[in-house]
Amino acid sequence: MEIKLNHQIKIFPEQCTVQQLLDEVIPEKQKGIAVAVNSFVIPKTNWNLHFLKNKDEVLIIKATQGG
Repeated sequence: MEIKLNHQIKIFPEQCTVQQLLDEVIPEKQKGIAVAVNSFVIPKTNWNLHFLKNKDEVLIIKATQGG
């Protein structure tokens, strides 16, 4: 399965959920991030329920502190 992740093509062997994708690419603490699939924000409560499809575009945004 081919997914465009933060503007880079990634290949995954099988269909996965948003949570499974995050566990693969961000195995450490997953606080302070937002995920959009095809320009629609996926609420954290739905990460385990939302299955990605071939050619989906996923954007992961990490919150940062600053002033």
